[in-house]
Amino acid sequence: MLKLQIPKNRLNYLIERMQQDFELSALERGWQYVHKGRVKDIELRHGMEIHAQAHGAELYEVILDLEQFAKSSCTCPKGKYCQHKAAVIFALYAPYARPEILLQQLKQAILVKSRQQQTRAATGSTKAEKKADRLETPQADQLPVQWQRFFDQQFYGYSLSQQNSIELFYHAAQDSLRPIANKWETSIRQLFELHVLLFVMRKVEQFIFDSKTSYLASYMDSGSKIIAKLCQEQLDLLLPQMDCKQIASSYPEALDETLALLGELALNGSPSPMQWLVVYRSLWWKLEGQPKRLAKERKRLEQLAAKASAASQTGKSEPSNRDSILMALAHFQVMEQRDEDARALLSPLAKKEARDFFLYLHRFYEEQQWERMLDWLRWLLPTIQRAQQEELRIFCTYWMEAVSRQPDDNEWVEVMVALLPRTYYFYTSYLMKSERFRSWVDLQISNRVSPIDLYSADLKLVEAKNPSLLLPLYHQAVERCIAEKNRNSYKLAMKYLKKLQAYYTKLSKPQVWDEYIYLLSTRYSRLRALQEELRKGKWIP
Repeated sequence: MLKLQIPKNRLNYLIERMQQDFELSALERGWQYVHKGRVKDIELRHGMEIHAQAHGAELYEVILDLEQFAKSSCTCPKGKYCQHKAAVIFALYAPYARPEILLQQLKQAILVKSRQQQTRAATGSTKAEKKADRLETPQADQLPVQWQRFFDQQFYGYSLSQQNSIELFYHAAQDSLRPIANKWETSIRQLFELHVLLFVMRKVEQFIFDSKTSYLASYMDSGSKIIAKLCQEQLDLLLPQMDCKQIASSYPEALDETLALLGELALNGSPSPMQWLVVYRSLWWKLEGQPKRLAKERKRLEQLAAKASAASQTGKSEPSNRDSILMALAHFQVMEQRDEDARALLSPLAKKEARDFFLYLHRFYEEQQWERMLDWLRWLLPTIQRAQQEELRIFCTYWMEAVSRQPDDNEWVEVMVALLPRTYYFYTSYLMKSERFRSWVDLQISNRVSPIDLYSADLKLVEAKNPSLLLPLYHQAVERCIAEKNRNSYKLAMKYLKKLQAYYTKLSKPQVWDEYIYLLSTRYSRLRALQEELRKGKWIP
């Protein structure tokens, strides 16, 4: 089997080209070539070219350009998108998963694409059909519910079979749906693009639910997290650009329907990799100039919260959407800068995750509201103890930004110490940056970090400032090496001893050094190999 494994992003590019440019018959024949072992001598040349041989009626030479597929070539007479090129791509896919699964995914994607083309061609010519049964291309004057119905129809029957297929679906939906609104007025086009993302997120949730009891569950879970991140990145770019004032003025019904749909998705309480509440709160934050809409939604949330509270007081189990309702309701208080009231409302949360509140930290950072940021950071501190490393990184990054605007950093240092060892890299970097070299050395000693594992530039900086600070660090390293009792460790200990001797000389303390070497050799006089290394260093006779 093929051993060459190209980067995943390059492979995804080739798969995208298969979906967009190849005929289904060429793909099927290409898979047969791989299945029968007719693809040979695959190798990477010039960094971005795949060279291979495909054995058909004759021997054909195939070259795939990983940057510009149009430059790819094959010596067969079939044309630009032949089965031989497809066969080589299937072979490149083999190290990641089974090529026949990829073929099935491509069949579905091509079927969807063909159905969309037929729909567009048939628009206006099927007036005898019932309107509800037609696949009409969305229009700017339609309501979002009709857009979503169209999206569902276009991908009806689309099923997934392994992790990469979720990514294929994501790209297929983006490539086929977003261009529909290219010529629309900017504000309604932005709203349409938001709905495309909501559809993708909603559909991925459905895929996860459908595969819960199948062997594909782990693939779906992993792939869904990737798509959730991609969707969130797109939302982070799209939402700040949306002209909600214009949308509210020109397309009020479309906006209200969007808010209703998002409210339904964000407040149902179902576990999901999609950050529905983040999208919900981000969009409502864009509507600060719409008091009537804000008041209506807040009243609705208060009613939902009252029902959830009544259910818990009557001895029934807590409603699954209780936390979502509280977080949504608290968001309206944050919008009014009533942060303390918001946090009080959030105190009964069954599960508080730091990532659910990073949008506030980001907003305060953009608006340079450092005190508000610090208040939320302090409130989030207990949750950081169990947070994932990426969440910890974001948390520390925001706190470092806030502390730089404070008169002192005592609180920040206390937090870093309290969260050790998880904050080791953040804390050690901060101590070095703030030139707290004694604390920096103490941190390395307490974490039993050897000098060989530290940046030489950091060691040189401390040495230039005060070499005596490094003495205990190197003494500890020597003792740890000797404790391992092997020749390689003794040799490393000699390197540390050379550094120590240089420091004692620089500090004009040769007598202290001589006394230390004498005591060291005496204490470990029974370690013959160590004694030999000390003699090689000419430290003992």
